[in-house]
This record gives sequence, structure tokens and C-alpha cells, in this order.
Amino acid sequence: MVTVNEALELVLSQSYDFGNVAVDLLDATGRVLAQDVLADRNYPPFNRITMDGVAINTKAWLNGKRNFKIEGIQAAGQGQQALLDQDNCIEVMTGAVLPMGTDAVVPYELCEILNGSATLNAEVVKPSQNIHPEGIDARQGDILLSKNKKITPAMIGLLASAGLSKVWVKALPKIAVCGTGDELVEITQQPLSHQIRRSNSYMLTAALLAEGIKAQQYHLRDEPVSMLEQLTTITNYYDVVLLSGAVSKGKFDFLPKVLEQIGLQTIFHGVTQRPGKPFLFGKLPTGTFIFGFPGNPVSTFVCYQLYFRRWLSKSLGLSFAAASACLSKPFSFKPDLTLHLLVKLSIQNGRLIAEPAETSTSGDMIVLSQTEGILSLPKERQEFGADEAFDLQMIS
Repeated sequence: MVTVNEALELVLSQSYDFGNVAVDLLDATGRVLAQDVLADRNYPPFNRITMDGVAINTKAWLNGKRNFKIEGIQAAGQGQQALLDQDNCIEVMTGAVLPMGTDAVVPYELCEILNGSATLNAEVVKPSQNIHPEGIDARQGDILLSKNKKITPAMIGLLASAGLSKVWVKALPKIAVCGTGDELVEITQQPLSHQIRRSNSYMLTAALLAEGIKAQQYHLRDEPVSMLEQLTTITNYYDVVLLSGAVSKGKFDFLPKVLEQIGLQTIFHGVTQRPGKPFLFGKLPTGTFIFGFPGNPVSTFVCYQLYFRRWLSKSLGLSFAAASACLSKPFSFKPDLTLHLLVKLSIQNGRLIAEPAETSTSGDMIVLSQTEGILSLPKERQEFGADEAFDLQMIS
């Protein structure tokens, strides 16, 4: 059995680059950028008007000129016009090119337009006011976005401005989610008194959807021959298999032996933690990674959040931001195990506070819907004081 830190180190040591793929721009949100994006032109590409008004040459203003004859209108999308007489002005619209021969824009709010002339009521007019200068945001060839960043909607706008209808992103692994247990029935069925509906598979599938991964669900019966046949087929196709249940030491927990039959290299089986002590991790000769989570809902949830998500982030080239939170009250835990405590979070006096969630067992699914984070209390201790800070995994 390995410690939590050893387990995490072993899991992360098996991170894998699944390559890159080009996707349509509107399919790129939430994906991890696999290319540096360079500016194909200056940003902005011209001296851009930022307010509707009139463009003037400030030399005329400094010479005492306050009434300017309007020569024309510079609309957004029009080619650049030129001011013929510096004692005149040109009406301009937001987003338009600054007309040649002008160097400032006075907004309409400070102008009186009458009989083809603009009288300026501004107290001060300075060169470059209300103008977004060409190239001030980025110059042609500058890096607009660096690779290994998760793409946000704001980044989509920037990618569009760079002319990218296709974007190179990190490829996502093909993942199968396998529930186990003959006591489980489909969610559309009415369970008998000794049965429960399948829920862990749906929880894991939904969690993967939040990562942009559409996983395929399977159900494995508690029968070794059938399990062997299904897993042989599944593991020949998928990059990763997430299993829930049948990894402990019960008489019907056939999964470890079945996986050995198809060549599993067990990297570890068992972690000094609660929940999730029987967690199994390994790799098959096909290259398929196996994450065997204990079947209790909280155990499955915690192991997915603490281990699989970290592995996926590293595989996609994303950095992991460490976090911590302080306990809201003293807490005791005597077993010599790392306790992964489900918590609710709040901010008090500028600090992140973790309040332990009230729960009965690792089969308590209701508490999962109220959980905002997992606070890991180290195994070397039994008493944990209020206001002490411990490692926190935020729940996405």
C-alpha cells in the first residue's frame, strides 16, 4: 500500500501526450491550445476611433480655433479619408480609421453641430485623445496566446481576430466508464428492494463532459468470464478506462485478477487514505491506462477528483494550481490514514474557510451534491486545529 503522495507521484509519472488535433474555432472552447498564436498584423491594425464625434488637428485648437467646418464623415469600415484643411474637421464613428491629417477626437457630447459646422465646448483637447493607437496592443509577429492554455470564450474572440477558423488543440483521450455490480440496474428501471440504480457511471461521465470528453458507458457483471470478455474488447479500443467498484477484497471483486489476465501492469493497488483505500492504478500492454476506483460513490468521486483530474491536466500540458483552506473548527481523525474531507467553502476575513460536510458513510451521495472541495488531512496526525490550513482540491 502506498501513501497519498506516493500514489499521486506514480499517477503523474504516467502522464501521456495524446498528440494534437485541429478543431473548428467554435469547438475550441475549453480545449487546451497546442500552438502559439501569432499576430498576423498590428493590433489594432490602424489608429482606431473609440468615440463618436469629430476628428480635428490639435494645432488648430491650440491656435484658438473653436468652430470647425465639417468636411465629411469617416464611417467604420470605410477606407481612410484625409482632412483637406486643418481648420476644418471630419465627423467620425467608433471603430473607424482616424482620418489623415487629424490627431484627436472630440466626442459629440462636447460638440454643437449646426449648419455644417461643429463648435467645440471642450475645456481641453489633447493629441491622441479618444484614439486607440495602431499596434499598441501587439505588433505583427508578437505572441498573442501561448500554447498549453485552456481556451476561454474571450480567447475565441482573439483567435477569430487572428484569422484562425481552425485551431490546433491537445487531443483528448478516448475514455470508457465501466460500472460494476449485479445489484445495479439502469436508471430507467424501478429497482427491487435489493437493487440500486446505476449512478457512479453517470457521475463520472458527467465529470468528463465538464472536461470536454464524451465517454462511453459500459456495465460489467460480477462474473469473471463475462468481465474478461468485455474488458478485452474495451481495453483494445480506449486510451483510458475508469472503473467503479470490484477492486476491493470481497469474494465478488474479480476485477484485479481479470485485469491481470489481460496483462495489467499494476502500478499500485491500495492507498493509505479514506475514502478510496482500495484504489487501483495500472497500465495494459495496449497502452490503456486503468483507474480502478472503489465502488462507494464518495470513494469514486474523491479518487476521480484527486488523481484522475491531476493526471489528465498534466497529460494535456496544463499546470496545476495548488490551493489550501483553513478548517472552520477543530477536527479529530484517529486512523493512520490521510483523510479526504468533503467540505463547503466560504471566505472570511480574506481567508478561504473549509467547513466539513455532515456525512454518514462513503456511500452518502447526497453530501456530494453539496461538496465544494476536498480538504486532505495528513495521516501523521490525529488532531487538526481550527484555522489550520491544509491542501485543498477545488471541485469543478
